[in-house]
Amino acid sequence: MLIVFFGYAFIRCFYFSFTEYDLFSPPRWVGFKNYLNLVKDFQFGLALKNSLQFAVIVTSLQTILALLLAVILNQKIKGIRFFRAVYYMPSITSSAVVTLIFMWLFQKKGLINYLLTLAKTGYRIIAVFFGLFVLCQAFLVIGEKIKKRPVSLFEPSFLFLSVVVSFMATFILVKTGIVTMAEGIPPVETVWLNTKKMWPQNNRIFGISYPLGSIMLLNTWTTAPTFMLLYLAGLQDIPKELYEAAAVDGATKFKTFWYVVRPQLSNITFLVVTMGLISTLQMFDQVAIIGDQAPLDSVITLAYYVYINAFPSSVSPKIGMASAAAVFLGFLTLLIVLIQKKVVREGEGVEL
Repeated sequence: MLIVFFGYAFIRCFYFSFTEYDLFSPPRWVGFKNYLNLVKDFQFGLALKNSLQFAVIVTSLQTILALLLAVILNQKIKGIRFFRAVYYMPSITSSAVVTLIFMWLFQKKGLINYLLTLAKTGYRIIAVFFGLFVLCQAFLVIGEKIKKRPVSLFEPSFLFLSVVVSFMATFILVKTGIVTMAEGIPPVETVWLNTKKMWPQNNRIFGISYPLGSIMLLNTWTTAPTFMLLYLAGLQDIPKELYEAAAVDGATKFKTFWYVVRPQLSNITFLVVTMGLISTLQMFDQVAIIGDQAPLDSVITLAYYVYINAFPSSVSPKIGMASAAAVFLGFLTLLIVLIQKKVVREGEGVEL
């Protein structure tokens, strides 16, 4: 199966990359013309930039988020299986369905802009809540410290109590009119999809378009739970003796994580980053589903560039250009993974 569906397909694609072919006429050998045309094609440059941005940012975000979720869900508390199932749901949901939902969320009158409007008008309430939360947590922790009892700054029971007390106090302040919503602030009506705006503005090299940024958030949310399972399996495989040795040496939770947990998860991290780079560099489905909702130049990736050349809407297919772009994407993915493997191996001092 590998030979038929991958080996033969790659050889055939590699051959077509040196030809001019439209699926109807016999292929005509043109040498490196297609590769030279790629370098000259402005749209290919945009696709390369978007793909690299997408790969670096999404892979970093989903790796960090997956590790944090795994650490949180590795706790021994009641109902933890329910929360594990909830956090994993985005990964098993249809990509098309999730993308359509996100398109609705990011509309001009969608939920995202509505929540941002609430945050702008209610910034006083938010500030009061967090201020009370910090004071309450500090009061509880300092009280225990004075009694010379060992307690962490982020003691879970104190965090829960601080949230409850801060919420009730803020609720009373709002109901009595002491703290009010801001007035005269216009609603947020940011155009997230049908725009060419970038952040930061006027930075064509490193700027991220709003539509691509929206897809980054979507992709991170849907893929992080899968990698969370890998990290969770790795955490549960760490010997308890290592934690006990760290506790005997007086290591804090952060030092235990940094010097015990992190090195033990190095192979998992390599796997997660490798899979993340491969999938993000080949990202296609979400861009294709969004379609005309966003300008092509703002969201085009290398995989979608291959598609629109192979299956254009109103002109003859450019199979040669599509094949050349596909070969370039394949070797780019291989090169980045090899570089990442070398960096991880040297950084961790382990053989992968």
